[in-house]
Amino acid sequence: MTKYAPQLRVPATYMRGGTSKGVFFNLTDLPEAAQKPGPARDALLLRVIGSPDPYGKQTDGMGGATSSTSKTVILSKSEREGYDVDYLFGQVAIDKPFVDWSGNCGNLTAAVGAFAITNGLVDRSKIPENGIATVNIWQANINKAIIAKVPMTNGEVQETGDFELDGVTFPAAEVEVAFVDPADGEGAIFPTGRLVDTLEVPGVGSLQATMINAGIPTIFINAEDIGYTGTELQDDINSDSEALSKFEAIRAHGAVQMGLINDVGEAANRQHTPKVAFVAPPRGYQASSGKDILGSDIDVLVRALSMGKLHHAMMGTAAVAIAAAAAIPGTLVNIAAGGDERDSVTFGHPSGTLRVGARATFEDDKWQIKQAVMSRSARILMEGSVRVPAEQS
Repeated sequence: MTKYAPQLRVPATYMRGGTSKGVFFNLTDLPEAAQKPGPARDALLLRVIGSPDPYGKQTDGMGGATSSTSKTVILSKSEREGYDVDYLFGQVAIDKPFVDWSGNCGNLTAAVGAFAITNGLVDRSKIPENGIATVNIWQANINKAIIAKVPMTNGEVQETGDFELDGVTFPAAEVEVAFVDPADGEGAIFPTGRLVDTLEVPGVGSLQATMINAGIPTIFINAEDIGYTGTELQDDINSDSEALSKFEAIRAHGAVQMGLINDVGEAANRQHTPKVAFVAPPRGYQASSGKDILGSDIDVLVRALSMGKLHHAMMGTAAVAIAAAAAIPGTLVNIAAGGDERDSVTFGHPSGTLRVGARATFEDDKWQIKQAVMSRSARILMEGSVRVPAEQS
């Protein structure tokens, strides 16, 4: 008689953060082999999410078959002075056996503070009975500080509220998230040293591009240069395989020029970063919900791709990149937004609008962003245990 390994129960919480959702773990709850980076951890998370799935549906896992819902988070009490929790994000590929650890998820960042407080990772002395709890987060993927302002009511995280976020159906409590010094490396916001570069992409042509490392490495191009208006919705792009191939080519060649990879062939193993986004001056359009967005209500149009597909709203980290680029005169984002000096920008995305803030300064012969701020919301959807076949532990 053939014997099969039983399933394990791994404590987990399924959370929405911003316009994403993912499976959250306390590091110490993971099987011992998965408590450190490596194949055992990746195998566990792939099985939890239901990847790789050649059908592209993640039916046998917790993933939702989109880049926004194929995410995992591992949190632990921080041993770094001045920080409450260490936050590690894993973007799980849908159809490949691959977990990308190269960047952060800005949307799920909104849920980190709530999870940390609820699971005892923040000292009780720091948490008010009523009011706002400040959670200092160390983002372990990119070694950056994030500050989350989490509302508290009667000693518990307040999740319900009237804050509305385009791309999320129901209102919830507002969580303010501040990304401190979001530029990658030693303040190298522009890895090429230029606000606008010429990007040569075989099969696409010569494109003007702003390549920025703030929040997440992002390549901005003009919508009109690639035949778009900036008002496109998901189906306009994601149903066009030729367009997706062109965007991937842009991403790969841009990654080389940014110094993230040495050869375009390496891009396949770095799917999460960089992002590609296209921008255009403001104009009215109908969002995916049917809501009319007025050109007068926004400063700029932005559409961004994540994991090879047009995002249904906007990645939180890309929103940081948008805020940073908009604040620096001469970038393609700033030009599309009218070319004015600004410390905030409201941009239109497929699901609606989002306002983000950033203040730029020019110091020591380079541009710097001290902090980028946005409001999101978060909510626990389910908590308990996720089941995983023992051989994946």
